Amino acid sequence: MTSQPPVIEINGLHKAYGDLEVLKGVGLRAERGQVVSLIGSSGSGKSTLLRCANLLEDSQQGEILFQGEPVKWKGTGASRRPADGKQVLRIRTNLSMVFQQFNLWGHMTILQNVMEAPVTVLKRDRAEVERAARAYLEKVGIGDKADVYPAQLSGGQQQRAAIARALAMEPEALLFDEPTSALDPELEQEVVKVIKALATEGRTMLIVTHDMRMAHDVSDHVIFLHQGVIEEEGAPAELFGAPKSERLQGFLSHSGQVA
Repeated sequence: MTSQPPVIEINGLHKAYGDLEVLKGVGLRAERGQVVSLIGSSGSGKSTLLRCANLLEDSQQGEILFQGEPVKWKGTGASRRPADGKQVLRIRTNLSMVFQQFNLWGHMTILQNVMEAPVTVLKRDRAEVERAARAYLEKVGIGDKADVYPAQLSGGQQQRAAIARALAMEPEALLFDEPTSALDPELEQEVVKVIKALATEGRTMLIVTHDMRMAHDVSDHVIFLHQGVIEEEGAPAELFGAPKSERLQGFLSHSGQVA
């Protein structure tokens, strides 16, 4: 019996903005049902790596595979671009991203926000999508907010609506880019609770986070990025309990998560 390929696999990825090299040959694997967290200081390349995985950013070198299928490229170096627009759309619709800023459409109700992409992008039946959307809003704890507008919700509720919107695409993996960093501590916990619940369901997730406790609690694998390279990676118990590199030890002590 052949084993399934990783949902996301990245090998030797390089990304630069002009002369600034942000990623210097990094790689990662997210197996089906695995939660992988990316930690590190601001500017370490975490969010850039996540955006490259979702093809929101073009990388200059390296390999990206989705469920074993390599992304096709044309050009090299700074002029490298994905070669197949249909492939990009297919991959993006299977990798739902939840951003730091909630990016909800202010002129639509919460229910309309959650339904929009499955109906317009995936061409799914509206009645079926509405049933699913209401179920996802219940799942994240805001089923009673379906008919209100984003401005009427707290930040934590808006982020939970954004998670419901990502789930409504029924993706192969969820990508979280600092999902709690724009929130007050009490609202942050609402969102962490939802992410923890999703992790227990065996969903594939890539999470960029500054929340070391959440990374410890929900992850199967943690990657510590420093200045565009992977300084250390491993199981949460190892990384947080017995960090090997001085840089990771220093980072954790500054984060208030001392080994």
